[in-house]
Amino acid sequence: MSAARVPLKVWIQATRPKTLTAGLVPVMVGTALAARNGIFRPLPALAALVGAMLIQVGTNLTNDYFDFKKGADTAERVGPQRVTQAGLVAPSRVLGAALLSFALAVLVGVYLVWVGGWPVVAIGVSSLLSGYAYTGGPFPLGYNGLGDLFVMIFFGFVAVCGTYYVQALTVPAVVPWAAFPVGAIGTALIVVNNLRDADTDARVGKRTLAVRFGKRFARAEYAALVLSAFAMPALLFFRREAGPWLFLSLLALPFALGPLKTVFTQEGAALNGALHGTARLQLVFGVLFSLGWVLR
Repeated sequence: MSAARVPLKVWIQATRPKTLTAGLVPVMVGTALAARNGIFRPLPALAALVGAMLIQVGTNLTNDYFDFKKGADTAERVGPQRVTQAGLVAPSRVLGAALLSFALAVLVGVYLVWVGGWPVVAIGVSSLLSGYAYTGGPFPLGYNGLGDLFVMIFFGFVAVCGTYYVQALTVPAVVPWAAFPVGAIGTALIVVNNLRDADTDARVGKRTLAVRFGKRFARAEYAALVLSAFAMPALLFFRREAGPWLFLSLLALPFALGPLKTVFTQEGAALNGALHGTARLQLVFGVLFSLGWVLR
């Protein structure tokens, strides 16, 4: 398989397009905040988007590679098909594609460093290293119960604040508050994934929070993340950080009901529906939340 041509649709599958909202939404929200404050800059915003998506793809590909190599992805897998485990792409080519994604992110980062200076170096290097270390390296974050924290930090606070920074060269206090619901729903995606795979992960020593503390904990964590995301617009409004348009994001609440029900009533492969539903929730919430900042 290593010498064969891999069809484009297989590479698209390998990137896990349904999870790419985790890279898109933080940039969308950070840019909306910049536009609200009159400092929107299209080229840095676009570069932040491309960089975030490349890091997301690289993280997904390294996850595909290392989960196969460490035995977490086997014939017993109940999640969406992984290209390495399914034999669709040779492991070395998947790892090579991951490294290429990270390398392209570095190239984009060079421009952002020129725009934003050395703080962008710290953001970029930490994001790249953490993306690789999610399942790779001597202390893989996802295997040691730190995957949830990684997503909250890097696909929430770092991505939103970094997007704002490369346009404004400063980060006002409201931006981390606005980043919280973005990171919370992004983390909920990981919680569903870990809840679904808890039994198989436990057998290979992948100690996610769902394995460490049990499925009941994972379900409670999912609910807390989703509900706290929907509580944030009200908190920001009553803190006088935002106007009433921010309540537009509550229109995404119906998109949360189906995944919540599935998480609390289903196990195994049935949770794939909740995974897709949470990604859809993140996108809808992100669009409405962004509009809430832009509209006055």
